[in-house]
Amino acid sequence: MARILLLDDEKLAQTLYGDYLRAVGHEVTAVSSIQEAKAALADGRYDTVVTDLILPSGDGMEVLRHTKEHHPGIEVVVITGLDKVDPAVRAIKSGAAEYLVKPVAPEVLQHAVQRALATRELLRENAALRRYVSLLETGQRISTTLDRSRLAEAACASFLAMGSADAVMLFEHDSTGRPRQLGDQGVAGALRTSLVPVLTPHLGTSRETRVVEEVPGPWPRALVVPALDGEALLGHAVLFYPGSPPEGIAEATSFLARCLALALRNLGRIAEVEDLAYLDDLTHLFNTRYLHLVLDRELKSAQQTQGVFSLLFLDLDYFKTINDTHGHMVGSQVLVEMARVLKGCVRDHDVAVRYGGDEYVVLLRGTDSGGALKVAERIRRTVENHRFLAREGQSMSLSTCIGVASFPEHTRDKATLLDLADRAMYRGKKGTRNVVYMAARDLEATPEARHSQPTGS
Repeated sequence: MARILLLDDEKLAQTLYGDYLRAVGHEVTAVSSIQEAKAALADGRYDTVVTDLILPSGDGMEVLRHTKEHHPGIEVVVITGLDKVDPAVRAIKSGAAEYLVKPVAPEVLQHAVQRALATRELLRENAALRRYVSLLETGQRISTTLDRSRLAEAACASFLAMGSADAVMLFEHDSTGRPRQLGDQGVAGALRTSLVPVLTPHLGTSRETRVVEEVPGPWPRALVVPALDGEALLGHAVLFYPGSPPEGIAEATSFLARCLALALRNLGRIAEVEDLAYLDDLTHLFNTRYLHLVLDRELKSAQQTQGVFSLLFLDLDYFKTINDTHGHMVGSQVLVEMARVLKGCVRDHDVAVRYGGDEYVVLLRGTDSGGALKVAERIRRTVENHRFLAREGQSMSLSTCIGVASFPEHTRDKATLLDLADRAMYRGKKGTRNVVYMAARDLEATPEARHSQPTGS
């Protein structure tokens, strides 16, 4: 059964055509003027309009054009007493589903309305299919994006379009499950600051899509959609609306959120692989590949901000003796323990590197030569006082030589900075050992601290 709006100024035609359509189960509302037709279309939901072409108050083409412009999902059947080609062509070109010439037999009208309803349903299915295909393509773009900033931009635009939202904010969860903002679109900076603390309590462990009321700002409601990869909650999308979210949005936004979760999972896996590529297999400190990468970044940043940083170059004294006396397995254990000692002497945002063999490099961010010298001496003294492999019953004593070079005090060049720190360290190796040396601008090392060689190593 369909709801039919019948427009004809003749009462007899209204009764006749209305009876034809009611006979096959349709619900018919009859009106006599264009104004009444427009009012009825505005107030009710109709499936098809059947209209006479010649009306005393105007042209039935006006109803056709109004319906197609303001109610595009409704098909229109035109009935006229004019048995001419031109009006029929005009009606069809304007979007009429059928064009019938009076007198109209019951079965002809019934069949015309049925075809119009079938056309309407087909167009609806095609529109749904196009939307579904568009959703799949959009989801694929999100899930295959492997750059975090591009992912935030693409996902925000997709949620806005597919979710029919005014604004969107995206969050990802860190390793502890705490949400952090990934990106947003349509949210002003000041508003963002007030929204984050309000939304954070709703971004915990919930795995259900839900509406949050009384959101600060121009949108009183927000749709919170979890980004799930299987059972893992990797983030949330928050869509903002001036009123209630449109019907049917939850399914599309949930699909996009799953694609977002897949992208976040892939980014996490790539980060894990990158970490492995930049880690030393034995000590799990960073390796030389990462040292050169981070040095390039630090140089660029320091040049732009007139910042400072320093390098420490370390070498264990007489380490070969340990390998010769106790074997390489014990030597490897000592290197691992040295890495732990070294990390305990520097800050979390400094970079500790195993350079090769028993050599280590430390990048001290935001630290000038004076500060670097203090850190180097702390490391030297800690190593000297530490008893290596004490738990394993070995209790070995070791010492180290450390070279110090700073940017921009000693040089502005990466290769030269490494070379200066290395030369300063080797100056100590040629002397008393267990010593810290500061690099000099003329590539000679200046002694800053000298200590006697420890015993028992």
